[in-house]
Amino acid sequence: MLQNIPTHVIAGPLGAGKTSLIRQLMAQRPEGERWAVLINEFGQIGLDAALLTSDADGIALGEVAGGCLCCVNGAPFQIGLGRLLRKARPDRLFIEPSGLGHPAQLLKQLNEAPWLSVLAVQPCVLVLDAQALEAGKALPAAQQEALESAGLLLLNKAENLDEPARAKIASQLPAVPLIWTQQAQLSLSELPGLAAQAVSGVDNLVVPKGLGQMPAVWSDPTLPICLSQAQEGGWSIGWRWHPGQIFNRQRIAEWLASLNWQRAKLVIHSAEGWVSANALDNAELNWQVSEWRRDSRIELIFGEVLDVKALQRGLSGCREG
Repeated sequence: MLQNIPTHVIAGPLGAGKTSLIRQLMAQRPEGERWAVLINEFGQIGLDAALLTSDADGIALGEVAGGCLCCVNGAPFQIGLGRLLRKARPDRLFIEPSGLGHPAQLLKQLNEAPWLSVLAVQPCVLVLDAQALEAGKALPAAQQEALESAGLLLLNKAENLDEPARAKIASQLPAVPLIWTQQAQLSLSELPGLAAQAVSGVDNLVVPKGLGQMPAVWSDPTLPICLSQAQEGGWSIGWRWHPGQIFNRQRIAEWLASLNWQRAKLVIHSAEGWVSANALDNAELNWQVSEWRRDSRIELIFGEVLDVKALQRGLSGCREG
């Protein structure tokens, strides 16, 4: 396994465009360079890896679900990252912490054992929603803590902001390199720490061994695997459905419109094929063709705990047949 692997933390609040940025960077990966991407999600089902899935060689995806990397038990994170590094043997590593996580604390942990000499942590990229900032929406405290140490602030969704609006936002941010963009577009050449390179070394990484994982076998293909949990910042619920279950996109859209959610992520097998969607604050779904085929996954984040059985009945009614 290589040592001093250049490690890029792509942080930011929910819906700012972190996953979109990683997708953009993946498309620019130099030929012959191996990349690994570790995704941390607030919920327990795991959607971002499915949303990022592509048929590209040279990119390995891993995920640690169930809460902020620096808040959950250290074992899941250490095992998940350790497995990913040994499997992918990457030349470069990207980590996307949860939008409800604490990136400053994560950066501190990545510079401590057992990651010393294994990872070479580069200045953090903080993705921010420029439209939300212009509307006066406060940046979560955990994200504010990461502002000063960021190597780059990527002000996403900036296409409709004029120069006075941009100047006002910039005046409220620290003196950190800043790029205005849309759809999280960023040239790989502008990634902080791009020049850093891994070196050959001996695999001395010591992490905990063995960890139970969520079951991936359906005892009844018509019933989903369902997990929910409450944490600081909200309550999440997610489902994994057998790939043979077919969903009606219109019914799902109507069901979601009847709920008051903060975040919705979906990858489903629909009558029109496999599609994905990713939305904030009850926004209308924008379906995209997906290469994911393993199972249908739906995850929602709410501001309060809801009736699990009632939610599952509603979702079950969105299937075809």
